[in-house]
Amino acid sequence: MAAQKPTRSPRPAPTPAAPTPAAGKPHPDAARRSQRSRQAIYDAALALVGEVGYPKTTIEGIAARAGVGKQTIYRWWSSKADVLLEAFLDLGERLVENAGEEAYTIPDTGDVAADLKFILRSTVDELHDPRFEAPYRALAAEGVVNEQLGRTFVARLLEPSLQLHADRLRAAQEAGQVRQDIDLRIALELFVSPLAQRWLQHTGPYTHAYTDTLVDYALHGLAPR
Repeated sequence: MAAQKPTRSPRPAPTPAAPTPAAGKPHPDAARRSQRSRQAIYDAALALVGEVGYPKTTIEGIAARAGVGKQTIYRWWSSKADVLLEAFLDLGERLVENAGEEAYTIPDTGDVAADLKFILRSTVDELHDPRFEAPYRALAAEGVVNEQLGRTFVARLLEPSLQLHADRLRAAQEAGQVRQDIDLRIALELFVSPLAQRWLQHTGPYTHAYTDTLVDYALHGLAPR
């Protein structure tokens, strides 16, 4: 009986190549790793400034705490102040998101005194919260001597809040609750500047009773004549 020719196994169909990210776009896994590293850096910066203070917080310390290389931080930020500013902004966004709240707003119930007292009481609570107090104070102090950081701090952190105060006073002005001839920017400083001074310079306690009194005094001066 003649030997049977061996049969050739069928060649498997080629496996489709995995899709590659579009040019210029990071691979999803790389993007996730990058975000994890960024979050670890944020957390490390906030933790260190609370534990050892701003002067003793270093890029090297942040990198070691976050488990990343120092060059990773310098690839994204030029200084520890820049890292801390972004970390602080991220902290606020995460706390709002986790609480299921809307972004920072000032209510308009029709009672301008009650609305301003409510928001200033909330501000006092934040200033006493250690998660906010240490990085916020560090950024405010550094912004005094670092003009570029100071301008960024005002533009990204303070100005949006100040604009909301101005908008609420404008609504009160339109409702006839405050004088028509006031400069809204100067008027809002009657509420926020004394509180900021007490907090920054430790000139006195900052309490709900204190900010309630600020509102009463300021609105008395701003009332229609």
